[in-house]
Amino acid sequence: MLPSIDSYFVFVGAAAALILTPGPDTVFVLTQGVSAGKRGGVASALGVSTGILVHTAAATLGLAALLRTSALAYAAVKYAGAVYLLYLGAKTLRSGGEFDVPTATDASRADPDLRRSYLRGVTVNVLNPKVALFFLAFLPQFVDAGAGAPTAMIALGGTYAALTALYLGGVGVASGGMRSVLRTRPRFADGLRYLSGSVLGALGAALALDA
Repeated sequence: MLPSIDSYFVFVGAAAALILTPGPDTVFVLTQGVSAGKRGGVASALGVSTGILVHTAAATLGLAALLRTSALAYAAVKYAGAVYLLYLGAKTLRSGGEFDVPTATDASRADPDLRRSYLRGVTVNVLNPKVALFFLAFLPQFVDAGAGAPTAMIALGGTYAALTALYLGGVGVASGGMRSVLRTRPRFADGLRYLSGSVLGALGAALALDA
């Protein structure tokens, strides 16, 4: 059974407020947009939204409850996510090519690069146990207990993912527009590369050190 119209609009308002609050996903998509361009930023935003669908499915099936009750499972997911973010940060710092502005001769690289940006978004979101616990606690507040609860949770999670894709897609497009500046300002490009790599590393360290 789907939520009532009133409950649904309350959910949309609450979800929009949460999505618009800057967080790790926003920072991640921003750095990806700068490094991979508008299309790469949008691809990473869609990856994050796909991760939300994964968390929705996990909450619906009860798998997310395992992270809440098992310290070992929570730690495993948390440290895997932290290591991945640290890896992305180190890779960005080492590779100046991450911020090379593409030319027409680079067209053949577009699809692999977009897949990479998308998969990075999925991985970063899925490997954040706090997101899993958030959906486990947030979605049931707008769902009546009963046989239709799983369907309602999936519908709400899909709405949350769609709203996230719209917002983060905009972030990806806006940050991707900065790449035009890199054509004439190589020092700016280097500074931006170091900043993006440092931010990704800081996100990884924060996730690892979070109690």
